[in-house]
Amino acid sequence: MFNLFVLLLQRLGIILVLAFLLVNVRFFRQLIKQNTLQAKCALIAIFTIFTVISNLTGVEITRNNTLIQTPFLTALPQSDSIANTRTLVITVAGIVGGPLVGSVVGLLGGIHRVIQGNFSDFFYIPSSILAGLFTGTAGNYLKKSNAYPGSWITAALGVCAEGIQMLFIGIFSGLTLVRLIIVPMMLLNSIGAFVFISIINAYLVNEQQLKAVQTHDVLSLADKTLPYFRQGLNINSAQKACEIIKKYTNFDAVGITDRVNVLAHVGAGQDHHLAKEAVLTDLSKHVIASGEARYAYHKDEIGCPHAGCPLASAIVLPLKVNGKTLGALKMYFTKAERLTPVEENLAAGLASIFSSQLALGIAEEQSKLVSDAEIKALQAQINPHFFFNAINTISALMRTDVEKARTALLQLSTFFRSSLQGVRETQIPLQQEREHVNSYMSLEQTRFPNKYQVTYDIQTNDQVKVPPFCLQVLVENAVKHAFVGRKTNNQIKISVKQLQQSLLIAVSDNGIGIPAALVNKLGNQVLNSATGTGTALVNLNHRLIGLYGHDSRLQINSSPAGTTVKMLIPLPETIAAATKN
Repeated sequence: MFNLFVLLLQRLGIILVLAFLLVNVRFFRQLIKQNTLQAKCALIAIFTIFTVISNLTGVEITRNNTLIQTPFLTALPQSDSIANTRTLVITVAGIVGGPLVGSVVGLLGGIHRVIQGNFSDFFYIPSSILAGLFTGTAGNYLKKSNAYPGSWITAALGVCAEGIQMLFIGIFSGLTLVRLIIVPMMLLNSIGAFVFISIINAYLVNEQQLKAVQTHDVLSLADKTLPYFRQGLNINSAQKACEIIKKYTNFDAVGITDRVNVLAHVGAGQDHHLAKEAVLTDLSKHVIASGEARYAYHKDEIGCPHAGCPLASAIVLPLKVNGKTLGALKMYFTKAERLTPVEENLAAGLASIFSSQLALGIAEEQSKLVSDAEIKALQAQINPHFFFNAINTISALMRTDVEKARTALLQLSTFFRSSLQGVRETQIPLQQEREHVNSYMSLEQTRFPNKYQVTYDIQTNDQVKVPPFCLQVLVENAVKHAFVGRKTNNQIKISVKQLQQSLLIAVSDNGIGIPAALVNKLGNQVLNSATGTGTALVNLNHRLIGLYGHDSRLQINSSPAGTTVKMLIPLPETIAAATKN
């Protein structure tokens, strides 16, 4: 028994070495993340090859229990048996690919075992199918969100799968053979499954950790590049941004273009990808024309006409503002194999953030040309501190919950896009203003989970027009000032009702209230206070009065039990009649 254990241990080493090499192949890593029929067929083919290797490297056992070693056991007499690591592969196939992959791999592995034994021992076919079906079903049930079952659970599944094989062997080949092989085969196949799945899980965990680190880098980059992208797409801002991106990422070259020319290129290939000259690569031209991201995994796909160009793989993403492509962000490697899904996700995050920063810059530039002084004042309230606080929150969250951080990042982008749209309009649909509030509160809830509860009481058409930020400013004011020192039971209620020819909007909270000496000043003058200046309320109040008259001014009622801020917005007669009906 000990000799058999040692021999099987050697065979196990072969399988684990192949497993390690397999996990480092990008094609396989992509397969295990997909749940398509094509992916399952590919997994069946891969694991079937492994089962054949397991059969071929098995240890022959004669009728009198003598062990025979051969480099490859292509055939054996019908009277002999074989000890191998086939069940290990079937177990892993089931866990990775599910019951379909496990059972089909078991079927094909069992058929090969029957052929190998000169068409004897047909019981290996149903036993292998059952083993694959069992481990696949159990694996799906025990699988975690981002990883396969734990290593010890996998080892237990390996023991169970081998137990199914031993049951069939005991019935059809006798207990003598079972007593000889049961301990070493159960032990080694469970250890093999343990290690095989551990290798895969280790890769998945490392990938998540790498994503967290790189997302942290994205957020840090957003902080560093914001001053430059706010200047718009020009040679100076693009050069500075490329230098920062190149410094804080692993890319060998970074470039930015407008729709026609290269604005900046830093790193490999900068001798011929020159600023102020036309875009060279076919890949970049396609992205700019189509507005769709493209990835190149080979030098030929980049399409650079320069014969000595060192760029071997690339990610090119459009920089968009309001759906219009203004240029492209390009990131390159000099070795094609360095381009992985992690880098692709990193680049996509960067492009989204930079597009938002460009939109912010464009909005700031446009605001200088707007004659409405109150809109200009409101535009100044797009507070960079909120942006940086959100970045820091998401950065910290990436270390614990990547998906939640990604959702928060999308909410941050939505918030700023809504802010930028709002500064160019005097009225927007109520639904759009609600979405802006929801984005803001989602980010606050990410920073302070379960601290605030926001409820709506909307008794009008959600397409009715209201001033931009009329709800968001009041909700933000409540969040910042109404609940000082309180972590729970912080409630904000938003009410919108029609009163004859007007729309009554109210935002209430159950906070600590506002000192009586300040109530009449809020919305009418800027205050010098350690907790804020009230500038946003002043701007909102002035806009309401300028748009609708003095009757629409902010009305603030406050007590130690909470604060309610109201505004009255007159409705056009046609809208009022339609809403009333």
